Amino acid sequence: MAWLLLFTAGLVEIVFALSLKFNEGFTRLTPSVITLLSGGLSLFLLMAAIKLLPVGTAYAVWTGIGAVGVAILGIVLFKESAEPYRLVSISLVIVGIIGLKLTDNN
Repeated sequence: MAWLLLFTAGLVEIVFALSLKFNEGFTRLTPSVITLLSGGLSLFLLMAAIKLLPVGTAYAVWTGIGAVGVAILGIVLFKESAEPYRLVSISLVIVGIIGLKLTDNN
């Protein structure tokens, strides 16, 4: 259950980070509300996961899911660079997340 909470927190973190792009310095109402709600929900879910998982593992996985998700969506939505070195780097973050999961006993 803790890993499901953490994974969900990571997905909501992606929504949070992307909404920052659209709220234009909190000058647009709907994206600003999404930013505040998703940020709060992501932190709440992370806190719940940390009750059952090691804090270092949980935080690294949470930020990793967010970073990978935003990087991939940046490529898809905003036509950011998809050069091979960038894709390899994103892949290495994914490998790190999987490694942390595999070495956790929870």
